[in-house]
Amino acid sequence: MMHYRCAIQEVETKLNVLNNEYSLVYNRNPIESIKTRIKKPLSIINKLKKKGFPLTIESIEQNLSDIAGVRVVCSFQDDIYKLAEILAKQDDITVLEVKDYIQNPKPNGYRSLHLIIEIPIFLSHKKKPMRVEIQFRTIAMDFWASLEHTLKYKKQVDNPEDIAEMLSSCAETINDVDVKMLEIRNMINKLEI
Repeated sequence: MMHYRCAIQEVETKLNVLNNEYSLVYNRNPIESIKTRIKKPLSIINKLKKKGFPLTIESIEQNLSDIAGVRVVCSFQDDIYKLAEILAKQDDITVLEVKDYIQNPKPNGYRSLHLIIEIPIFLSHKKKPMRVEIQFRTIAMDFWASLEHTLKYKKQVDNPEDIAEMLSSCAETINDVDVKMLEIRNMINKLEI
């Protein structure tokens, strides 16, 4: 787990540097917050069992890409794509997979941009590539996902289809708000030029 914590620190440092650079160049910070997590051992074991993989360290490293997770909450949708693009161009990062749930939302309405990357960590005796999942969301997407996660795990309900439809509708509304907020920012930026 220490290796995954180190990989998270590497990613977090890169993101903080980019946020600081944006602050100087554009006089604003695109990143509202960065949250990190390491998947719990029981969750790792359950996922390996569910997928039929052996319960070994090697199996974890080869078969699971979401042990180390970083959530980047941005102000605007275009910040998400710009930060992901800049991060992907850094010469010590390899992008292994991209899942764009902003352009292609999940059926429940979930929106986010997911990158699975490989980043080296430097240990006393070697350099080791580690996988990290990075989720980019806007503030509104993060708000929806957090509440949806809380509501989804409630006990028995009489009308799960109605609730799923309402959550999906809320996700659409939130996306509309994200788009409008970006339009407002762009209108303000034109006035400042």
